[in-house]
Amino acid sequence: MKAALVGTDGELLHQARRATGRERGPDAVVDGILDFAAELRAYGVEHLGEPAAAAGVAVPGIVDEERGIAAYSANLGWRDVPLRSLLGERLGVPVALGHDVRTGGLAEGRIGAGRGADRFLFVPLGTGIAGAIGIGGRVESGAHGFAGEIGHIVVRPGGSPCPCGQRGCLERYASAAAVSEAWASVSGDPEADAADCAKAVESGDPQAQAVWQNAVDALADGLVTALTLLDPRTLIIGGGLAEAGETLFTPLRDAVRRRVTFQKLPSVVPAALGDTAGCLGAGLLAWDLLTTPTTPEEAT
Repeated sequence: MKAALVGTDGELLHQARRATGRERGPDAVVDGILDFAAELRAYGVEHLGEPAAAAGVAVPGIVDEERGIAAYSANLGWRDVPLRSLLGERLGVPVALGHDVRTGGLAEGRIGAGRGADRFLFVPLGTGIAGAIGIGGRVESGAHGFAGEIGHIVVRPGGSPCPCGQRGCLERYASAAAVSEAWASVSGDPEADAADCAKAVESGDPQAQAVWQNAVDALADGLVTALTLLDPRTLIIGGGLAEAGETLFTPLRDAVRRRVTFQKLPSVVPAALGDTAGCLGAGLLAWDLLTTPTTPEEAT
């Protein structure tokens, strides 16, 4: 878990980390979140002279943001956890609940690589691939909390099976985990990962270049599908694979450019906030609770 106290302008005033404790079960994870939040509140009182005015929390899995419920996470083992109400009772302040990728995307869009863009798509390439659709300074969650799941666009019909039940999903070819798996197989080194593949690409290894290009081509196919539907001004690419820098971005921009026809080519840029994006985004969700009108009368 990563946590922070965040100022009005997105400034990180204090950061802290701790393990989720998921090996002790889902109840322990929830207790850990509540305790961690209470400690942050106490830190603010002691060191900054006042408690946090609101709280934001971002979690993986399926999130019902409207009702404030962490609906499901296979990783954390929970289902239908009313995190917003639990944190509100513990802290005594308004609480916002968000999905981890959408929350990170909110931060990248407002104060990171997408600053100033009215429409953006944030795509982190990690163990899987998700996405955040930014519109007018906010991130779209969809009618059921599934908006932005670009990793499950089918880019290779009939291809590798995906845990989601489909075959040929983007994340089976272009995630950091997929590149690691492919390079470990080709190189004969079971410990090799995507970062090792990127280094081999930079050194001119033809096998690594083939693995890398396969991932880039799949990613470009998925991104062009997304930009055809969404017409973003900026594509923000983050996650572990993006740490390869221009080893990724130069061929990716070329691959996207080759595929567009009538579509407008967006800027393709690396994420700027790293692993602080989620904390910053949670802070922005909290500040939104204090600054966004909640009734038609307030809005006017």
